[in-house]
Amino acid sequence: MSGIHVGTSGWSYDHWHPELYPHGSSPHERLGHYARTFATAELNASFYRWPTDRAFASWRRRLPDGFRLSVKAPRGLTHAKRLYAPEAWVDRVARGWHELGDRRAVLLVQLPPGMVRDDARLDWFLRTLPPWLQVAVEMRHPSWHDDAVLALLERHGAAYCVMSGAHLPCVLRATAPVVYVRLHGPDRAHLYAGSYPEADLRWWADRLREWRDDGHEVLAYFNNDGDANAVRDARRLRELVG
Repeated sequence: MSGIHVGTSGWSYDHWHPELYPHGSSPHERLGHYARTFATAELNASFYRWPTDRAFASWRRRLPDGFRLSVKAPRGLTHAKRLYAPEAWVDRVARGWHELGDRRAVLLVQLPPGMVRDDARLDWFLRTLPPWLQVAVEMRHPSWHDDAVLALLERHGAAYCVMSGAHLPCVLRATAPVVYVRLHGPDRAHLYAGSYPEADLRWWADRLREWRDDGHEVLAYFNNDGDANAVRDARRLRELVG
């Protein structure tokens, strides 16, 4: 997989009828409809309940050739343990990642907003990951946004998650071969709300092309799912990047 790939965070929402799914389609059919429109997705349900190895194997069989699935790390690892003693969780994640095979993209590790900077803990966590597992780290507490932290990510080949959203810093940095972008909505007061205006989408298209032209693989996911905004915004951004 190379170039720019645009999708959404999640793919199964009742309110995406009929924007993405035809009337009368069942929840089981949603992934198929999604995969006919987009070539990548970010699985968010894994944050609440980590899927079984069989579920990952099923996605590998059901998803078409060329489709790549990013997966959000479980909250037991990121929010309960806050990356402390990660070995048991890493083993479990790696088993599922192995089953996903060539359909896997990036493991998204979202740190809780209240988790302050801890370079040693992050460094140890990244050391425990298998070298074949590509990871992106989303850091919401402002203490993490420091050049030394970005250098730490770069040493491990881990992607800094570029964020767009209310009260989140938008730091345009590439620390890995993959650039990972999460677009949480344009509303200045509330996350996940609103639809990006055309000017914003054109600005992001320029950024994504710059990273691609510098040799990076770029993955961008819209997380403003309300009113199917994510579907429309993802379609438009994909058109703009060609």
